[in-house]
Amino acid sequence: MRLERLNYDKIKIFLTLDDLLDRGLTKEDLWRNSLKVQQLFRDMIEQASEELDFKPTQFLSVEVFSLQAQGMVVIVTTRDEVYEDDLEDDYANDYIEMQVTLDESHDMFFEFQTFEDVIQLAKTLSSSLVVESTLYSFENRFYILVDHASQEEIDLNDLIAIFAEFGSPSTTTKYRVHEYGKLLMEHNALSNIRTIF
Repeated sequence: MRLERLNYDKIKIFLTLDDLLDRGLTKEDLWRNSLKVQQLFRDMIEQASEELDFKPTQFLSVEVFSLQAQGMVVIVTTRDEVYEDDLEDDYANDYIEMQVTLDESHDMFFEFQTFEDVIQLAKTLSSSLVVESTLYSFENRFYILVDHASQEEIDLNDLIAIFAEFGSPSTTTKYRVHEYGKLLMEHNALSNIRTIF
């Protein structure tokens, strides 16, 4: 589990699939409100309090984004305002309100330390295999976004395994990289790199 402070009242928590398995959970379990899931959220908030000096209030907003190969990104926002409609007065002191938003992404988004890693990945992929991919650079790293919907003829687990040999699932969201990073190659970036290099 990796934690990152986004601003004074918002944190980002990245959970890998291994983190979930260590707690006896699957990605599907997070869509349910079980005791294990509640304990996981308590542990995350407790760890954020210790490591990031995050001060949760009574009201938390939790956004969970399921990433295809990477695991989960959880954004937790705390707020100080109390709205009359949020809780009955009788219960206001006994419970923490959590507004949970769930989203699932079917894209693969991998991070690479060097451009050479990207070249080696491109060369490893079969020349007959066309992977709809986009290449970005952001903060001295390279990112490949693969649109899973366009890869129906490819076994996703095999593709993830090949990508993992040269890079790692990104904890930075594709939206942040798209917004603040530099688009280097769009559409079939890996095929183009294999041809050029």
